[in-house]
Amino acid sequence: MCGIVGAVAQRDVAEILVEGLRRLEYRGYDSAGIAIVDSENNLTRVRRLGKVQALADAVNESHVVGGTGIAHTRWATHGEPSEVNAHPHVSGDIAVVHNGIIENYEELRTSLQERGYVFTSQTDTEVIAHLVEWELRSSASLLEALQKTVKQLDGAYGTVVLDRRDETRVVVARSGSPIVIGLGVGENFLASDQLALLNVTRRFMYLEEGDVAEVTRRDVTVFDASGERVERDVAESNAEHDAGDKGQYRHFMQKEIYEQPTALINTMEGRISGDSVITDAIGVNAKDILSKVEHVQIIACGTSYNAGMTARYWFEDIAGVSCDVEIASEFRYRKFVTRPNSLLITLSQSGETADTLAALRLAKEKGYMAAMTICNVAGSSLVRESDFAFMTRAGVEIGVASTKAFTTQLSALLMLVTALGKQQGRIDKAREKEIVEALHALPNQINQALSFEKEIEALAEDFADKHHTLFLGRGEFYPIAMEASLKLKEISYIHAEAYAAGELKHGPLALIDADMPVVVVAPSNELLEKLKSNIEEVRARGGLLYVFADEDAGFEADDTMKIITMPHVSEITAPIYYTIPMQLLSYYVALIKGTDVDQPRNLAKAVTVE
Repeated sequence: MCGIVGAVAQRDVAEILVEGLRRLEYRGYDSAGIAIVDSENNLTRVRRLGKVQALADAVNESHVVGGTGIAHTRWATHGEPSEVNAHPHVSGDIAVVHNGIIENYEELRTSLQERGYVFTSQTDTEVIAHLVEWELRSSASLLEALQKTVKQLDGAYGTVVLDRRDETRVVVARSGSPIVIGLGVGENFLASDQLALLNVTRRFMYLEEGDVAEVTRRDVTVFDASGERVERDVAESNAEHDAGDKGQYRHFMQKEIYEQPTALINTMEGRISGDSVITDAIGVNAKDILSKVEHVQIIACGTSYNAGMTARYWFEDIAGVSCDVEIASEFRYRKFVTRPNSLLITLSQSGETADTLAALRLAKEKGYMAAMTICNVAGSSLVRESDFAFMTRAGVEIGVASTKAFTTQLSALLMLVTALGKQQGRIDKAREKEIVEALHALPNQINQALSFEKEIEALAEDFADKHHTLFLGRGEFYPIAMEASLKLKEISYIHAEAYAAGELKHGPLALIDADMPVVVVAPSNELLEKLKSNIEEVRARGGLLYVFADEDAGFEADDTMKIITMPHVSEITAPIYYTIPMQLLSYYVALIKGTDVDQPRNLAKAVTVE
């Protein structure tokens, strides 16, 4: 969730770097810093705890000037939030900023201390600075020193290095943590996200996994992981920085549905590397805490509650740890028993949900081992008051009905489940690899799911005169049906309910008739045959079915059942994938109904009252 900005130019770049950090504030951070080299090879470094504005004020007071610089916003992983742990880190003439986690930093730190290096911070990043300084002693260039350094690093990193003695260049490496280079005229820039640079350029070059590059004012030279010089494509960006601009989209909700592939990439950045989940990236002391967890208690409201309900299946099936999920407004007002070594997890987009916050404060008095939040807003109350936070990095979500907040919460929860299972020895390397590969594939798969938009738009016409809808799912897809029903009622004002499909015969079958659409989520999994039996129960009573089905599920459409055939995806991430067509269906039904999609009646984005 850290942010990187860098520049090599002939003009002063301090304001450009600070503005770039401001544009990355959505990612979450606790400190910020900048290092700039001027034409006389003077290095000025300024770091501040807290907001980017505090750094900006300090830079202005210090009259920092220079054409080559690097800047960073940090979220603490190794070492507490403090000015001394803030980036950039320095070793001799070398300054470094870094996103990600260096997993073997302890061994490297010990080795470097034996060589006489003194560490001034608790961070894993400082080992990069000292390693580059060490390697530069026997290298022909800063580029060569960085190439030697990255061969010694295990983990995920996006890192940028400058040498005070040469203000004409910076070098950069990317492994598991994105780096983009912004191309200018007689100047070049780099960042962890193109949004940081949209005020200075629209032309971007994206480094690929394992790339190391040298950036000067006029040239960018890229080498791949094998050390071979390569060319990377240059693309023109049409991205909008202003979160308040709908751009090409009709509503913010539509825009945010389409932002989900990028949001998921941001959520996973620096937290998965190769075929593993990086446990240290979950939060401070995550390894120690997760190794002791015997039970998980999730507290949330609305959409976040549905995410927690989905994750309950993952915690118990994948990680083998018991999990309870409770609505915050109920939890806070009942007498509950705290289980031994129980981890409390709160889920919230805003981090200010009143009931969830009150439940957290109550639970902290009841002997929970630790309190963790999964949240989208850095500096929110839940983030500040929890023992550690896992930021979703979804970016600003303006539409009242959550979309990308939900899918990024699910991906964060799946990474947490994997880290928990791995830490407790319940997930082997093969299973972890399977989960990580499914996560890697998810953004592209969601792009494919978005291609069903026209088909779903046409389908939505069938709901124009309907007043009720029933959603069905089994297993972990029951909470996905719950989320689908919530979306439809929120923005179209159609009364909708969700049921576990096996519960039909215990009451809901009485509602079935030709005027009540029944929407079914039907992936190809071990419960498919059971689900087909439930579908037949609906058909036998004259119900009209809309089945979103895996291409391998074997459904055939007829007059009573419309089939939306979905590509096969991993069972692990299928709940996240099937959320997308449900969101699109709700959106287009709301358009037909003519409701206020982004600001539905009676609802607020952040529910800060009881």
